[in-house]
Amino acid sequence: MVRHIFGFFLGIVLTPALAYAAGLGATRAESAVDPLADTINDKTRLYGAFALMGAAGLVTGVIIVAKWASPMISLVPGLAFIAWSGYFLFASQTALDLPDKVPPAGDLDDGLRTVLGSGVLALAGFALLTPAWTTWRWRPAARADEPVQESYY
Repeated sequence: MVRHIFGFFLGIVLTPALAYAAGLGATRAESAVDPLADTINDKTRLYGAFALMGAAGLVTGVIIVAKWASPMISLVPGLAFIAWSGYFLFASQTALDLPDKVPPAGDLDDGLRTVLGSGVLALAGFALLTPAWTTWRWRPAARADEPVQESYY
């Protein structure tokens, strides 16, 4: 039970971290490329943006596949991203105004709007939701002195 409580609070911390990393990476990558001229204006900025988005993807992947992690770690950001994406479908202008109400302001707001409007947050939300469907993730971790029982159901 303690690992699920810890997982819930870690999920609350990871939600804005993953959203901000995806948003900031998207806006930095977008500003480093000139699509009309088919050129890269700033390779350093582009590499940094890809590294930031890659780190966010790596953290997301570890959260999804880690056997030791409580499913709450991925359930909280997954539900938040899906809820925000659903809110965007029904009240798009209000959902797009939400980044203005949360600090910090600037390029990050545009990046959050980009990942929201392009469906990247919905994609990440559903990927983060999948570990909650596995029943074995909700059971307590087996102790070293107990035999491990394999279950396929």
